Amino acid sequence: MHIQSVRRYLLQSNHNSHVKRIIVGLLVLAVFGFASKLIFAPATFGDLGHYRAKAILEEANLEPRLMTNESCLTCHQHEKRKHLKGTHKTVSCEFCHGAYFDHILDDKKIGTLDVKKGEEIRVLCLRCHNKEIQARPTDKIKTVALPQHLEEKRVRTTHTCDQCHYVHAPLEYVNLAKKMMRIKDEPEKEPCP
Repeated sequence: MHIQSVRRYLLQSNHNSHVKRIIVGLLVLAVFGFASKLIFAPATFGDLGHYRAKAILEEANLEPRLMTNESCLTCHQHEKRKHLKGTHKTVSCEFCHGAYFDHILDDKKIGTLDVKKGEEIRVLCLRCHNKEIQARPTDKIKTVALPQHLEEKRVRTTHTCDQCHYVHAPLEYVNLAKKMMRIKDEPEKEPCP
């Protein structure tokens, strides 16, 4: 009985026009939303979850842009000899130099990849070696705080990393310098991979 009296009041009263407008507005929005979904949603949306299922096939059919280090090292023999012995052997060439397919396509050179110089080297190295990044496992990745690291080594604070470190095998120059200077302490060891 109570529901019928409320219904009758809403239908007959002149004081509830605002309620009627809200209900009509909500109905119009619901119809508009449903129609928009039918018109604009991709056909496979929702088939395999809350995304477009056809996207999986589209991504699988894309040409790969990244390759393995072996793809780069087949041509770059000098870097290969140094890189595979150094601490950076597990770092992808593309991490520093860019995508393989910007350089080689169908076994032909189509472009030159970026080689960092000057301050760009420091920025690149600090992507991994910055002591400020607390999430880095310091037992595996040597982290440094600049300019303190340079001050401790007694070099100018304007030095870039590649002035002391060979980027493909970072400790090679350091250990060679210690050997040449006949420094008796143990050479710096490569961290575990």
